[in-house]
Amino acid sequence: MTGTAEWREAPGNSGAGHSRARWGRTAAQGGGAPGGDGPRYGYRPLWVEEPARRHPVPDPVRAAAVRAVLVIAVTLIQAMIAFLCALAGSWLAFPMVMASVAATVVATWAAVDVWVTRQVWNQRHGVLSEPSSTARALRRERRARRREERAALRDQERIRRGGGAGQLSHS
Repeated sequence: MTGTAEWREAPGNSGAGHSRARWGRTAAQGGGAPGGDGPRYGYRPLWVEEPARRHPVPDPVRAAAVRAVLVIAVTLIQAMIAFLCALAGSWLAFPMVMASVAATVVATWAAVDVWVTRQVWNQRHGVLSEPSSTARALRRERRARRREERAALRDQERIRRGGGAGQLSHS
C-alpha cells in the first residue's frame, strides 16, 4: 500500500508526473478499473500543469500592489478599532480616528502608486505584441519590392558605367 508521504513533493514541482507514473504502475499491475478487470486504456489526466511563460504583471507593479493591499488592510483594521473604541466610549477613540484618517490618506497614495507604477512600466517597456500574419506578409512583400528595386538600380549603374565584363558588343 502506498502512503501519502510518497507523493508529497517540494513546492514548485508539478504533481502531474507523479500521477502519470502512479497510473502507469497501477495499469501495469492490472488494477486500472474499479472491478480489477484490467487496465483502462486511453486514460487522460484531468489537467496537465504547464509553467507560466511570464508573470501576468511586471515585478515593480506587483510589489506596489502588495504594498497597497497591506496598507489598505492595516487601514481597515485601524478603522474597525476606532469604531469599536468609539462605541465603547474609550479614551482611545479620538487618537484612533485621527490615525485612521492619516492611514486613509496613505492607503489612497498606495492605490494611486499602483496605477502610476503600471503607467510608468508601460511607457518605459512598451507593450510587446506579435504582428499579425497579414502584417508580416505585407512587410515581406515590401522587402521583396525594395530588393528588386535595388537590384534594378545596380543593373542600371553597371550599364551606365559601361565597359563591364561580359559585354558582347561595343556599340
